Amino acid sequence: MRIKQIGVALTAAAVLAVPAAPARAASRIIPLDLSAGQQPENIALEPDGSADLTFAYTGEIGRVTPSGRIGVIARIPVPADGDVPVVHRKLFLGGIVRVPGGDLYVAVSTGTAATGLYRVRPGAAPVQVAALPPAGFQNGVARDPASGDIFVADSFGSVVRRVSPRTGRVTDWATGELLAPAGGFGANGVKVHDGALWVSNLDRGTLVRFPLSGAPGRVVASGLGPVDDFAFHGEDVVAAVNQENRVVIAGHNGVRTILSISDGLANPTSVAVRGDTLYVADSAYFGGSPNLLRTRLK
Repeated sequence: MRIKQIGVALTAAAVLAVPAAPARAASRIIPLDLSAGQQPENIALEPDGSADLTFAYTGEIGRVTPSGRIGVIARIPVPADGDVPVVHRKLFLGGIVRVPGGDLYVAVSTGTAATGLYRVRPGAAPVQVAALPPAGFQNGVARDPASGDIFVADSFGSVVRRVSPRTGRVTDWATGELLAPAGGFGANGVKVHDGALWVSNLDRGTLVRFPLSGAPGRVVASGLGPVDDFAFHGEDVVAAVNQENRVVIAGHNGVRTILSISDGLANPTSVAVRGDTLYVADSAYFGGSPNLLRTRLK
């Protein structure tokens, strides 16, 4: 991605109209079971095209196969004394990322010492590899392919932490006003891309880029609305705009809506892109029906 060019384009896009502009073929919607707590918060893709989903409040990690079959592949214990800040649930599962070899890393919030980064290994019970502050709200995660470290966004702490899965060491890697909430949730989604860590700020409707070299971060997109998770498609950013029930593409040509409530969106929390295939997880936190939507981008 050409950062300087797209940064200017995204910032300017905040003043543009945001028309619905379908940019995909027919979508497939895989319904999830709200009564069973299947409210997906984040996505990791498997090599065969299956989607691994964190179910926000149950401690379960689900897997949706390309054929649409849904199963539970792991359960993180829900502490009896859990009390996640603000949402006041016993547990919240945030981001999930898959690493080479098949291990999954998941951000877990409980309001207790059980809060942290967990490893989910096929055939084994989930393990807490690092403790994180119980007062925080652990949200998006991303992997640094060079070091193998995992970045975890704390939506209340105005910080993205760097965690070593090997040693459990935790460091505050990026902090400050760019990550701060404005009454609700700040740093949310995180991705490593093109030599930088990219972070969405839900309250401020911004996308921030922090070079992995340690240089200061800067806002490269604004006016995006309540932006949750995001992904990259070539030089464009595809983002879930949660409470507005939209998925947008932002790039050199401005910002445009490509999916909306009429496409089945119900509080989209996360997106994933592989090739030209787009996956959208809808959590239905504020109404509607949770689902996994799969479609094609142009």
